[in-house]
Amino acid sequence: MAKRFRFRLAPLLKIREAKKKDAQRLLGKRMAELLRLKERLEYLKGLRHEAVERRRVDLGQAVSMDLWRNIERYLISLERKMDETNFEIVRAQELVDEARRELTKAHREHLTLLRLKERRQEQHDYEVYKEEQQQADELAVLRYQFNALDSLEAS
Repeated sequence: MAKRFRFRLAPLLKIREAKKKDAQRLLGKRMAELLRLKERLEYLKGLRHEAVERRRVDLGQAVSMDLWRNIERYLISLERKMDETNFEIVRAQELVDEARRELTKAHREHLTLLRLKERRQEQHDYEVYKEEQQQADELAVLRYQFNALDSLEAS
């Protein structure tokens, strides 16, 4: 009876698989943060557009300087927030890229061990096949010898 296949690096394979899953989760978090920042930037752009529209005055209508100044201050504040958000987007994109590289590395390491396991499994299966073949050959020789002895005794 051939012994079962046992991959001695199975614990390392599990560790690498867990590392890959952690890298996937981290990439998901980083991408969600990037998406949130892009949505915030779009929201701020919408607020800026609304403020610019409120600042417009119909032809012949009086301009309120207080309203004009308040809107200008608000627009400056929005521009500052948009600049900060753009900076955060750039940083978040860098983090996404880094997380993607880590995931690629973890996936490659996991795949390498999986391939090694498959090769070892194939090698084990081949050795088991050869062992079974050898046992079958030995059994055939013994059966032939037994039959030959039996036919000699019968004659």
